[in-house]
Amino acid sequence: MRNSAFAEKHPLVTTVYYGMVVGITMFSDSIILNSLSLIFAFLYSVLLRKNVFLDLAKTVAFIVILATLINILFTHNGSTVLFYIGGNRITLEAFLYGLSMSLMFSAVIIWFFSFNTIMTSDKMIYIFGKLTPTLGLTVSMIFRLIPLLKSRFEEVKLGQLGLGRGNVGSFIQKIKIISKEISILVSWSLESSIITADSMSARGYGLKGRTSFHLFKFLKEDVITIGIILLLALVVIAGKAKGVGLIYYYPIVQRGVTNLNPLITIVTITSYLILLALPILVDSIGELIWKKSSYEI
Repeated sequence: MRNSAFAEKHPLVTTVYYGMVVGITMFSDSIILNSLSLIFAFLYSVLLRKNVFLDLAKTVAFIVILATLINILFTHNGSTVLFYIGGNRITLEAFLYGLSMSLMFSAVIIWFFSFNTIMTSDKMIYIFGKLTPTLGLTVSMIFRLIPLLKSRFEEVKLGQLGLGRGNVGSFIQKIKIISKEISILVSWSLESSIITADSMSARGYGLKGRTSFHLFKFLKEDVITIGIILLLALVVIAGKAKGVGLIYYYPIVQRGVTNLNPLITIVTITSYLILLALPILVDSIGELIWKKSSYEI
């Protein structure tokens, strides 16, 4: 991961930011708002880890195509018929609604990808450890689970190749090899979880009065950043409550509020753009400050 000024901020700042952004995205059904959220989520994730561009692009394309197809094939509501498949109507309304929902799902997933990148296990335990120690540990392990299983599976596969049990032979033989590798992976993971549980219990995790070492300091600039995040989020939520981005897809696509004041729309969209771009702006400002200080040296 590249150096990120936003990622280096207090864990509470990161938690509040992602809570606001993901929450607003999840309750949005506007194609425009969901597209904006997806674009900035994608940009920030790529800025954090440039080597994931193709993987993220494939993931987004897969989700958008699959979710849209499922909706138009199984939902036949709507007044604008595009064509028929086997006597079933394929409507424009179903297509647009499926596209909006697929963009929302993609945006949430990509936001969680960047969240998982910058929110390390120690940050998760710091945030949730004092209030709910079990939840903090569980959330930390969940975010760590997928990359851990992936690396362990690669080790198991290499071990099987070293024993001469490569992925060769007939289809049945390949299935048997893969099944054995998965069985080893599950056994390894279960054993590791038992060891982790015993280790945490022996260290007194979750006991009343137990303290933990951390280097996180809640600074004045963190308070200001959280204030800006909450202010922008409240403006966006208030605008959405007034009807900004509200769209009805059935029986025909139309705006939810037709007589909405243009100023409310402009303020809401502008606030949303600033909120989405906040990590990139913080990183850019941090990089400029670092370059300026290096020049002075």
